Amino acid sequence: MTTGSQIAWDDTVLPFQLDASGIRGRVARLDGVLDQVLKQHAYPSVIEALVAETALLTALIGQAVKLRWKLSLQVRGKGPARLIATDYYGPSQEGEPARIRAYASYDADRLDLNADPFSQIGEGYFAVMIDQGEGMVPYQGFTPIAGKSLSDCAQTYFAQSEQIPTRFQLAFGESAEPGRKLHWRAGGIMLQHMPSVGGVAVEQGSGEGGLLTHADILGGAESDDWNRANMLLDTVETLEMIGPSVPPTDLLVRLFHEEGPRVFDAQPVRFGCSCSEDKVRNTMSIYSQKDIAKMTTEAGVVTADCQFCGAHYEMDPKTLGFEAVKPE
Repeated sequence: MTTGSQIAWDDTVLPFQLDASGIRGRVARLDGVLDQVLKQHAYPSVIEALVAETALLTALIGQAVKLRWKLSLQVRGKGPARLIATDYYGPSQEGEPARIRAYASYDADRLDLNADPFSQIGEGYFAVMIDQGEGMVPYQGFTPIAGKSLSDCAQTYFAQSEQIPTRFQLAFGESAEPGRKLHWRAGGIMLQHMPSVGGVAVEQGSGEGGLLTHADILGGAESDDWNRANMLLDTVETLEMIGPSVPPTDLLVRLFHEEGPRVFDAQPVRFGCSCSEDKVRNTMSIYSQKDIAKMTTEAGVVTADCQFCGAHYEMDPKTLGFEAVKPE
């Protein structure tokens, strides 16, 4: 196993496998990338916590997408926290970092800053979307907001939509490290019991609300393996997940040494946005000059702001829409 001193673990996702049980997983550490995501906006603390949790889930889930694919998570609710949206862009080439971005929409007048952040979502849904690129139909999966956290929603999604037992253990918050100003850090572990070759499909489960649970999907030795791995994961401590003092490789040995943990190449993650003026212009191409005129400011320009990265665009209205003046 790779030693902890050989890799800078912040802003990485480390895939691993427990050879004794057929269980796979990932360890994620977000530091600078999470700080960059959050500093784009002056979010209240409860919204920062929801964005941090969603970004961490996105990094853990997104590591499995292929090169040049995009995975998105969306949390929509009827409470004060109306929308949390994240995107994970798979590397364009092997060895390059993946990119992640996130933003939130909320009703500041309705927020309870002293309440549990998850309670501010209310009734709604948790969505997973995968874009495989041009010419491919995007995948979308949904599950209702339920449980006590967004990680609970993600676990329900995998059990119900993918029929894969999945467990998340997450930690996130503001960190005060020597020599650094207060900043956000997050870390987490994801476990999945992968389907056996030649397995059989299962029908709607007998769990609460008819939702599938791991007991509906696994049986016998597989269920024992899953329960044992989860009991070991329950012993993890917050500081072990967030770091930076405990390398993920050391953590896996501490938690699962009897399960034969084997690691694969770590995936670096960076903050990154895909917005551009060309994409804004393409979005405007459905509008007439009459519509564009309504969007034009007193200064005689059409403006657009990216919710993810804060980029600001100013464009000549005559060059926008399907009636745009063509350059000579």
